[in-house]
Amino acid sequence: MLLRSLASLCILAAVAFAVPAQEKRIHHHADLSDHAHDDAHGFQYDHEAFLGKEEAKTFDQLTPEESKDRLAKIVDRIDTNKDGYVSHTELHYWIKHRQRRYIEENVNKHWNDYDKNQDGKIAWEEYKNTTYGFYLDEEFDDIEDKATYKAMLTRDERRFKNADRDRDGIATREEFTAFLHPEEFDYMRDVVVQETVEDIDKNGDGKINMDEYIGDMYSPESGEREPDWVQTERKHFSDFRDANKDGYLDGDEVAHWILPGEVDHADNEAKHLIHETDTDKVDLITALVFGSTHALNYHFNSQ
Repeated sequence: MLLRSLASLCILAAVAFAVPAQEKRIHHHADLSDHAHDDAHGFQYDHEAFLGKEEAKTFDQLTPEESKDRLAKIVDRIDTNKDGYVSHTELHYWIKHRQRRYIEENVNKHWNDYDKNQDGKIAWEEYKNTTYGFYLDEEFDDIEDKATYKAMLTRDERRFKNADRDRDGIATREEFTAFLHPEEFDYMRDVVVQETVEDIDKNGDGKINMDEYIGDMYSPESGEREPDWVQTERKHFSDFRDANKDGYLDGDEVAHWILPGEVDHADNEAKHLIHETDTDKVDLITALVFGSTHALNYHFNSQ
């Protein structure tokens, strides 16, 4: 029951998501977490979706009592009309708010690193020299994986130029946000799709086949039985992702899979949490129950 998963928000360790742009190459999912959404194997996805990817990292540093107090305050903030319930609308808004806040904080964290002349803009040369400067002087000769870094530079330049809407070689804060988080901007659609295909397409044919799709998510160990969720993903590929049934995902099919305009992940997560915690099935969660100490203690005692 996901009442337990909400409690587990307090003690699960989150994986850091905010990394420099040059280290975060793949945009497989415009999603709320890098973790699989599989309650049978943990609640990391709900942990990050509910708290936000940055704040989620702090909860594993808190004592159980501190976590309970923090969660109770969060629940009170979600209940914006103060009627004692958390509705789907309120929860949806909260999750979207956490998603937007993460993006803003991520941009702010990197802004001063690249705006070297502090003019409120970031030129491509500023970004390139800050990120690759030492290696550019050496033409990447001192790097073990020279080809990879050259490919990263090429990709960064392509993405920067796409984000730079007025083509002046300088990114405003909004354009730099589009560079760091292209999946959030409609005009960056093509570059997001292109990067995703490049990252998953191992045989270089410009398409994604079933093995490449699964291989990007799952690498079996010797003798290991394929998990149920992998079988589910195979079915999703055949039944839903591969719309024209040719055995491959082309650009349009990849776009439908990964881009936020196609799927409202915040809405889906809000519905998921409501469904799992709404015991009386009236689509409202009593706020006191949602953040109740008893529910949290149930989780702690069940570990």
